[in-house]
Amino acid sequence: MRNILFYLTFSFIFIVSSCTSDFDEINTKPDALTAADVSAKFFVTNTQLGIFAPNRYPYWRGPLIHADRFSGHTAFGYKSNWWSDGLGYTYSGGYTGAVWGWMSGYNSSLTSFTNFVKAGGTLENDKFEAIALIMKGLYYQKYTDTFGMVPYTEASNPDITTPKFDDQKVIYEGVIADLDQAISIIGSATTTGEGPQLLGDNDLFFKGNLQDWKALANSLKLKMALRGHGAGGADYSAHVTAAASGVLATKDAVLPRDIEISQWSSAVYGDIWHNFYGGGRWHLGSKLADVLRANNDPRLTKMARPIEGAGKTFTLTKPASGSNVALYPTHTAFVVNHLKDSGVDVTEGTDASGNVTLTLGAGPYYVGQPVRTNGKIKPFLFADLWSRPSDYVVQKKNEGKPIAPQIIHTAAESHFLLAQATVLGVLSGESAQTHYQNGIKHSMRMWGVTDADAATYIANEAMAKLDGTTEQKLEKIATQRWVAYYTEGYEAWAIVRDTGYPVVYKNANGTGYSATNTVSDSDIFELGNLDGAYPQRMRYGSDAYNKNNANTEAANAAQGADTQKTKLWWAK
Repeated sequence: MRNILFYLTFSFIFIVSSCTSDFDEINTKPDALTAADVSAKFFVTNTQLGIFAPNRYPYWRGPLIHADRFSGHTAFGYKSNWWSDGLGYTYSGGYTGAVWGWMSGYNSSLTSFTNFVKAGGTLENDKFEAIALIMKGLYYQKYTDTFGMVPYTEASNPDITTPKFDDQKVIYEGVIADLDQAISIIGSATTTGEGPQLLGDNDLFFKGNLQDWKALANSLKLKMALRGHGAGGADYSAHVTAAASGVLATKDAVLPRDIEISQWSSAVYGDIWHNFYGGGRWHLGSKLADVLRANNDPRLTKMARPIEGAGKTFTLTKPASGSNVALYPTHTAFVVNHLKDSGVDVTEGTDASGNVTLTLGAGPYYVGQPVRTNGKIKPFLFADLWSRPSDYVVQKKNEGKPIAPQIIHTAAESHFLLAQATVLGVLSGESAQTHYQNGIKHSMRMWGVTDADAATYIANEAMAKLDGTTEQKLEKIATQRWVAYYTEGYEAWAIVRDTGYPVVYKNANGTGYSATNTVSDSDIFELGNLDGAYPQRMRYGSDAYNKNNANTEAANAAQGADTQKTKLWWAK
């Protein structure tokens, strides 16, 4: 996965290969690497890593501070943590700028790869061009679904240094057109060529199998077409129908984690969890734990660990002074009610100083931490009350143990999308429940659940039956999609914004969830710059204003104010 030497080697080759003389012919070593040996395959790995496995700087500031927690999958801000779980709900130029810089900057490396392999390029190969088009689609879907309007049509033109920002509809339709082109180029081909042109292990997704790349293109097309369908009156039913039969139905597109590479080249969760204790550790969000636990879902034990506080007593010390004295009953009630709402056997008491004590039963218990809680209640949020991610998720590098891969697109997601399209009436002649249950099976398999345990779940749990009203069916599908994207917060966050499901904020009394997916009680929750609303996008980084101010402001005028509250084109 360390391809930097290839870049240096190729640069040398391109320079040397332009010089032809008798001297070169006489002095060429028969076993030396020549320009004829150079292949685009050596650039594929870094193209994949660049957008799906960045270094720790944007990895920490992107998923963990923003997307993972906005989705409701994770929470931090426990008692000994440096920050409250409100981090990210109030704008931070440094954190936002890191994400903007990473995503906007990726276009340069992607464009370089594309220019190498397209017609007339130094490494011209139409099969690699198809891969470049699919990577462009994956990139822009993530980029625009994070920020909204972004530079697209002019972004790769070397003569335009300040590209305009395009409407999301333009980006979506442009990506779909590129995916159609890639699908056409690949056709029935299975490989990128022969000899040096044969893409194999350099492809971290599919080991060079072009039919898998074609299926990925159809899967992305299906997702984007469904997300855009109906937005502003858009009708993408033809795109949905065209993509439906060619999706990834049995295979997952995932990026295996390198267990050795430096976190400053490519990071994994463990690089933050283990190396950044005071600010790095986090817990499962309450909604994720609740959905899994309430439905006897066997993925729970694969995704999380039971709380370490079972059988222990916790003292919720009353403040001696300050504004939180009056809030003490509210804060303690929130914690107690949430624990009980999560199935924990709690015995309440009072110590000699009048402080509330909580003694937990023997367990085991799986309890998620409520998301978006603020600094006022943090002194009562003991880390041992909440379930931590499983070792598989936060595994250290260099220990020879497996690490959960980066999700790109899964077979589970394909089946859930097909179920959604069928329920909506965009597809016909399909069994929505069959696709829904196949999605569950594939997700469970990806998380190491046995087929027998998956079958038991499907046979016995109401959550595994796609029944009820149309809206209830759509809620089940959205919730299962959201669960299946655990560890891929960007997409899980998009699902909540797109469908309205699931609702991730607890009520202020610690029981149940907010019907509107908003918070209003500033004694418990961080209202932030959003005034309690659910975050709809990330703000543009300062570089967008410093380097391309006029076009950035034009985007704000067209899309809406540059705040986290501004909804995207497709949002519910």
